[in-house]
Amino acid sequence: MQTRAAILWEQNGAWSVEDIELDDPKAGEVKIKLVASGLCHSDEHLVTGDMVLGPDISELMGVQQFPIIGGHEGAGEVVEVGPGVTTLKEGDHVVLSFIPACGRCPSCAMGRQHLCDLGAFILAGRQITDMTARHHALDGTDLGIMACTGTFAPYTVVSETSCIKIDDWIPMDKAALIGCGVTTGWGSAVNAASVRAGETVVVIGLGGIGMNAVQGAALAGARHVVTIDPVEWKREKSFEFGATHAVASVEEAFAKVGELTWGAMADKAILTTGVAYGDLIGQMMSLITKGGRGVVTAVAPIMQEDVKLNLFDLSMQRKELVGCLFGNSNPRRDITRLLRLYEEGKLKLDELITTTYTLDDINQGYQDMRDGKNIRGVIKY
Repeated sequence: MQTRAAILWEQNGAWSVEDIELDDPKAGEVKIKLVASGLCHSDEHLVTGDMVLGPDISELMGVQQFPIIGGHEGAGEVVEVGPGVTTLKEGDHVVLSFIPACGRCPSCAMGRQHLCDLGAFILAGRQITDMTARHHALDGTDLGIMACTGTFAPYTVVSETSCIKIDDWIPMDKAALIGCGVTTGWGSAVNAASVRAGETVVVIGLGGIGMNAVQGAALAGARHVVTIDPVEWKREKSFEFGATHAVASVEEAFAKVGELTWGAMADKAILTTGVAYGDLIGQMMSLITKGGRGVVTAVAPIMQEDVKLNLFDLSMQRKELVGCLFGNSNPRRDITRLLRLYEEGKLKLDELITTTYTLDDINQGYQDMRDGKNIRGVIKY
């Protein structure tokens, strides 16, 4: 069938919305009619090159990342089922998980689905069932898909392992956000930081991930949630999601957290900036108390190796610095768990959506993100 898609033909280019050819699903795959897709910063990392594989890795996988259909935060309805699919049928509503969960590899078996072995292929851009393409330009060129999903298109074909079935009555334009941003941010606080009742938490950066880290910390019972962002309206908005204090810089946060804790500093700090640069790590760790924990959720440029960190302070104060992927969540458990919280009015999803766009407006949507105008922009089909 023919459909449309937003394609990134090369690094530093613009998204090109054009007609494509979409194959039928093969064994273990399903075709999805999408309702909505979030405009996540991770797709911007493809544009800037932060998440572009080096030539050695591309050669090892036998694929090229470009051209690629973006989008990995989507929800929709199953309209066709390939051979051998056992957990889904036509008409099912699903959220697409940007990391597939096979349920059988060692990580999945240990309850760490965010580290599923299939996640090794999410930047390869091909179907994880057989490493070939289902999406093609009209001239026959194979097109990759971001995170095995490619949600910047009204229709896509994905592996069964990337789909989480949800209840039919949940609005799918809101459920789409659970496929990445909400789960990643919420899990950064609840899972990776392990926020406990009465703690002081700092969240650095108030995009779609950061605002949900605020929600997660508040839901976990934090006494103080201090947010940091240079954009004033985002700081004000963070109070709606559970922040107790908001400042414009790490320097201001150092003074405020010291005041709130009588000099003890924060129990936890979470880095959710648009890009994780090495000099931010030391700044984050300066905000936490002895025995405290700093969580890095923000994506760094793929080849960045330099980090500014006081190693004496790290060991002598017994601080912890940990990484976080997809909120260290289990998508088959946590996606439906978060939707239950939404149904009960305990998790805010509607309030996250700042602006809705058509697919043709995708470049404007990303410009708005760069300009700090959105918490989360959403494409509706």
